[in-house]
Amino acid sequence: MARPRPKIVTLTDAAADRVKAIMAASQKPYLRVGVKNGGCAGMEYVMEYADAPEPLDEIVEDRDVKILIKANAVLFLIGSTIDHETTKLASKFVFRNPNQTDACGCGESVTIAPAKLDA
Repeated sequence: MARPRPKIVTLTDAAADRVKAIMAASQKPYLRVGVKNGGCAGMEYVMEYADAPEPLDEIVEDRDVKILIKANAVLFLIGSTIDHETTKLASKFVFRNPNQTDACGCGESVTIAPAKLDA
């Protein structure tokens, strides 16, 4: 019997509402989430519009929202929660990632270790 796969990401109500709003105004049907090398701490979270899933993208459905996860980001994002926060100075998505080990002082880049999955 196969054990259930861990959730890659979950969304808070605020994040789901924001994704619904931006996708309603988008000319592309999908939002893709990933990570890339960059910044002073080593990696950055990225979100981009997409026309279609790429062959190895994971499709995550949570709170009536469907997002794509880039294949090379899956092990870095497992167990993460995506939130959306609005303050007087900014409106942004926030990643709460149990695999994150460090962040730069400005909060624009992070250090992330791949999730360790038990065999």
